[in-house]
Formats: sequence, structure tokens, C-alpha cells
Amino acid sequence: MSQERHSQLGIHPLDPGEAGELLKRRQIVRRTRIIVIVILVLLAVGAARTVISRVFNARELQAGTTERAKQYVKTAVAKSSDATQTLSLPGTLQGYVQSPISARAGGYLKRWHKDIGARVEKGELLAELDTPEIDQQLSQAIAARQQAASSLELAKSTVDRWEALRKKDAVSQQELEERRSGYSQARSNLAAADANVERLRQVEGFKRIVAPFAGVITRRNVDVGDLVDPGAGGGAARALFLLSQTDPLRVYINVPQSYSNLIKQGQKVVVTQAELRGQKFDGKVARTAASIDTTTRTMQVEVSLPNPDGALMPGAFVQVALPLKPSGALVVSTDVLLFRRDGAMVASVDAGNKIRLKRVQLGRNFGQTVEVLEGINGDERLILNPSDSVAEGDEVSVAAETAAPKDKEGKPAAEKAKS
Repeated sequence: MSQERHSQLGIHPLDPGEAGELLKRRQIVRRTRIIVIVILVLLAVGAARTVISRVFNARELQAGTTERAKQYVKTAVAKSSDATQTLSLPGTLQGYVQSPISARAGGYLKRWHKDIGARVEKGELLAELDTPEIDQQLSQAIAARQQAASSLELAKSTVDRWEALRKKDAVSQQELEERRSGYSQARSNLAAADANVERLRQVEGFKRIVAPFAGVITRRNVDVGDLVDPGAGGGAARALFLLSQTDPLRVYINVPQSYSNLIKQGQKVVVTQAELRGQKFDGKVARTAASIDTTTRTMQVEVSLPNPDGALMPGAFVQVALPLKPSGALVVSTDVLLFRRDGAMVASVDAGNKIRLKRVQLGRNFGQTVEVLEGINGDERLILNPSDSVAEGDEVSVAAETAAPKDKEGKPAAEKAKS
């Protein structure tokens, strides 16, 4: 367009410099648009990535929460107590016959013949006493007996003469009866004198202290010259010796009430002593009290234990193992028990993996296991170590049992180690 035309239209023509400046402006605007578009695209991509990431994170969180919300439990099955069980109880050895040997006569110990640890037979002399008072009393009683005998002879001869005189009617019947009465008194006096002499001779015989049965002297409480008081004043006499029969021995044990019905007379037991390692001694139940002590709720049982070689000593602390016949009741691990307000309970898992709480009645406690008398049938899956928060109807997942490690041959490692 010519300059004239531009002038008519009122449009001033551009200078070459102004045209270049306009071109630069257009390029800047274009670049700005491109940058804005790129930024918007990047923001859109970032927003989409954030949204997608949050969606995946939400799904993972939900899956993790659901997984962690599951209760994984291990279960066990009740077993029947068909195996023989052993009840171990403490006891103290005692002599089958254990008696303190006291003196019946009073005096001074003249000599002793047996000391502690000595084995004696029945009737063997243990000690001798010096009893001067009893000796004098015996001499006096013998003299009184002789005097009574002389009086009896005189009374008898008198009665004989008076009976002859009575036949001649020289004396009265009353006088004859008086002589007969005197004769009867003389006989009674002689009998009393004889009894007194016999008593003192028996007392004097107690000067010799002899063993009433075969055994071992476990204690000697006197020495030569000691005054021995028989306890005639009402007090208890001091024991000179303590004698124990060591073959057989007795063991008294207290069996809890829950086991009392399983103990029978003649049942064999095994006795062990900690100091005699590797040695076991066989005994048997001699008798039972057949009643329960209301204080301890136990039954006293006496065990007879042969001891021919004297390896066991009276007074020793021992353990008595009583093999018990199986009762046939169901036995479960103590780890499955729950103790709540309603009593002992177990948590079982049904076919739908739902928890079912069952109240049980417990029997004997064996430490790691316990008898269940009522409440379960034996085919339930019982939860091991259930938490206190388990409730009826909770859904659980039963954890798979870990397989035992095996060797290269496919055998269990534990079995290989035993072989």
C-alpha cells in the first residue's frame, strides 16, 4: 500500500525497527503459552500420579488393616489319658519299729554295753544299773515273807489243836472260829508277802536293760554314773537308748484327695534318695488311712520298704513315686485354659473358624497338662494361649503348623539325631 493510501486511511506505516520489535513480542507470547501449557501438563501428570498413588496406598492400607485385624491362632486336640502316670511325693524314712528304751528301776548306771550305730538282737544286754535301794527292799520283803510264813505255820497248828479240843467240847465254837479267822489272815499275809517279793524281784530284773527287738541303736542319752529315775513321781522317764528296726523301714506320705481313690493296698512304689544317685528301692503300700484329713485334704499312706543291706537310714528325706493307673479322662495342655468369672473355660474353633467358648470342669493337675472331666468331647480344636479379649463368635485364622526340619534324605532331623 502506498504512502498516500496510508495517509488517507490514517494508518502510519511501520518502521523496519518497529516490525522487528513486534516479531519478538509474538515469539515471547508463543513461548510463554508453550511454557504455561507444559507446566499445566506437568501439574496434571503430578496430580494424576498423586491421586493414583493415594488410591494404591489406600488399597494397601485397607488390605494391611484387614490382614492385621485377623486373629491367627494355634490349636491343639485333647487326648485321652491312657498312659500310666506317676505321682511323686516327699516322705521321711522311719524305723519299722522305733522305740525309746527307758529304765523301770531307779538307780545309777553301772555300765553300758552298746553304743550308737550298734546292731543288736532281741534280748541282748544294753546296760546295767546299780540299785541299792531296790536290793534292800527285796531283802526286807524276803524277811517279811519268812515272818508271814512262820505266822501261818503257828496259826495252822493252833487251828488244828482247837479243832481237837472242840471235839472234846473243851472250847467254845466261837473261840474255834476266831482261830480259823486268824489262820485265814495268816495265809493272806503270806500271799501278800509273796506278791511283794515277786514284784521287787521283777523290778530288780529291770537292772538289766535289754533290747526288746532287733535293730540299731540310734541314740544313747546316759553315761556311767548317771542317776536313772524311772518316773515313779508321775513324770516321764528319761530314755536311755533309742532303738530302731531298720529292716524293713516305713515311709509315711500324704496323698492329695484327687489321687486317693487310685491308691490300693499292696501297690508297688519306687523310692529314691537324692544322695544315692542311680539307686532305686522297691517298696509297696502297706496300708492307708482310708479317710481324708479335713485340714490338709490328704490321705495318709504307709509304705513298707525292705532294707536288708542297710543302705537307707531312718530319718532320711526321700521321694516316693507311685505309678497310677490311667483314669481314661481327657487331658489337655494347661495353655488352653481361660479363667473367667464363670470359672475355667476353653476356646475352640468350629468348622467356620468361629470361636466357641466352653466351660469345663477340671480334674487332676499334672503340671503341664490337666484332666477335663466335663465340657468337651475330645474332637474340638482348642486354641493355645488364647488372649483374654477373645469372645464368642470372633472369627480367627488357624495358623499352619511349621513342618519339622528334614535332612537331605527326607528324614526328620530330630529322628536322625536320636539315631
